[in-house]
Amino acid sequence: MLSRFLPPKGPARVLTGVTLVHTLGQGLWMALNALYATTVLRLSPGQFGIGVGVAAAVALAVSTPAGHLADRIGPRSVQIWSFLALGPLTAALLMVRGFGMYLLVVCVQALAYSASRSARMAMVAGLIPPEDRVAVRAYLRATSNVSVSVGAVLAGVLLAFDSVRAYQLAVVFNASTYLITGLLTLLLPAVERRPARTGPALIVLRDRPYLAFVVLDGLLSMHNVLLEVVLPLWVLHHTGAPRWMVAAILLTNTVAVVLLQVRAARGTDEPAAAAKASRSGSLCLGLACVLFAFSGGVSWAVCSVLLLAGALAHVLGEIRQSAGSWGMSFGLAPDDAQGQYQGTYAMGSDLGKLIAPALLTWLAVEHGTAGWITMAVGFALVGAAMPAIVSWAQRSRQFEPDPVAV
Repeated sequence: MLSRFLPPKGPARVLTGVTLVHTLGQGLWMALNALYATTVLRLSPGQFGIGVGVAAAVALAVSTPAGHLADRIGPRSVQIWSFLALGPLTAALLMVRGFGMYLLVVCVQALAYSASRSARMAMVAGLIPPEDRVAVRAYLRATSNVSVSVGAVLAGVLLAFDSVRAYQLAVVFNASTYLITGLLTLLLPAVERRPARTGPALIVLRDRPYLAFVVLDGLLSMHNVLLEVVLPLWVLHHTGAPRWMVAAILLTNTVAVVLLQVRAARGTDEPAAAAKASRSGSLCLGLACVLFAFSGGVSWAVCSVLLLAGALAHVLGEIRQSAGSWGMSFGLAPDDAQGQYQGTYAMGSDLGKLIAPALLTWLAVEHGTAGWITMAVGFALVGAAMPAIVSWAQRSRQFEPDPVAV
């Protein structure tokens, strides 16, 4: 049955296997990271928050240069060495003593993680034909949702023991998944190195249409925080819905992404079509916000119906917006600089993750219905701008000089 969610053959199948192992460890560690830092390492919540924030800033800062490195020396080499480095760097958490050492370890981890992420997307661009790249990204996302869920279940089993030894076992398991992922990458063909260009090395930083797309896409990607952070607070403090509704919504989202993401990605390979998909996805996200807005102050039965309807609208918007985002990120990037372009593309979602929790929680929890409506309008307007951004990018490409390799 699992085979129906896997690409048919070749490098795409290996990429899916790599993602499966990598995200299994991620799913486990996402559930235990904060608990390990505060329970085993004895850090305060504030120190943990600082560590997460500084590491995120480091990953953001090196994302584009790491992608450029993948272009120059080959993304497979960058991914192999970054994952092999992440293994011992993760295991180093077992020897951390104090906040300073913790901060150093997580920052170096962030460097390796950022390099692996940029290289992974450059490999998709280098190994997969243009017409299949978005479909492969959809397969990878569906697979990662399954794998992250399994990892979260494993975390629940370890939490049942609630012992230092169980947390340490989780660290070892996560470190081993990085090492296995690095070794699995050896099964992939090497992607051709890209020669240096004349002029500036990081050409993406001069590509204003692409940078505009990255910013707008980052704003749209803030919807990922809605179900994980904002909606649980809304349900608990502003509605009469039972608390288990939060788990039901998250489960609905996970199952729908696994079942529908590949289908939703069809026909989004070209940037113009991808922009329309992103626009339609943003309208679904806006509808979800409207449904959530009216779930407060009503009976628990009506509230539950509105929350589930909003969750369905949200996941439809999520899978269409994701597909459109991938189509534009690949289609608007020159093939000889996919690494640095994909690294820059990832910065958009990173920025969204940094500002979304505080901003969206402030809108929804502090301002209620008016805040949700503001989010709905914001998502719709940002999505509506995507076709214009693609047209701008395509016009600018017509006047670009041919690159000269040195």
